[in-house]
Amino acid sequence: MPTSAHYADCMIEAVVFDVGETLIKDDRGWGSWADWLGVPRHTLSALIGAVVAQGRNDADALRLVRPGIDIGAESRAREAAGCGEQLDETDLYPDVRPVLQALRAAGLRVVIAGNQTARAGELLRALALPADAVATSGEWGVAKPNAEFFTRVIELAQAAPERTVYVGDRPSNDCTPAAAAGLRTAHLRRGPLGHLWADSREAAAADWRIDSLLELPGLLIR
Repeated sequence: MPTSAHYADCMIEAVVFDVGETLIKDDRGWGSWADWLGVPRHTLSALIGAVVAQGRNDADALRLVRPGIDIGAESRAREAAGCGEQLDETDLYPDVRPVLQALRAAGLRVVIAGNQTARAGELLRALALPADAVATSGEWGVAKPNAEFFTRVIELAQAAPERTVYVGDRPSNDCTPAAAAGLRTAHLRRGPLGHLWADSREAAAADWRIDSLLELPGLLIR
């Protein structure tokens, strides 16, 4: 892996963004699941925090609410009932559009790639964000923290790994596996997981630690 001294001389050419709690708020998605399963939104939210703190997948919270649930089948049932995934401008954090636009205007390639469904990929593209490419784990058939996901990220970024930054809120899913693939990393202290793991060893190992995307242009643009 390249050394820090090597990195110091590398100009950033591409920035890749995680999706949930990096670009979009997860409130609507998890809230709709709580409504569908007939539990208070606070209950599901608290369970998500609990399972993640245990190092488990956030979807395990759905299995606690309804043991034996087939999440794929339930997702299809929600779609059929008109209660499927939705995403619009109100789901974006306010710093998203201006920062993506500033990075592109400076000549950096901007990519969006996170653990989301194929449907979420369609919805993200429909928002016409200032990005050069959008991809999701559902479309690729491989999810973070799998190394293959980051191989796909590097291909989509069209830049050398050491000239590419992956930005995300969850160190174990974003920063650590991205760094293992040779990418630069930025940990975003945003959302439940970004705050929960902000002082972790994995977050501390990121190249940059930020509280807002608005910090990125000043850090990455030369």
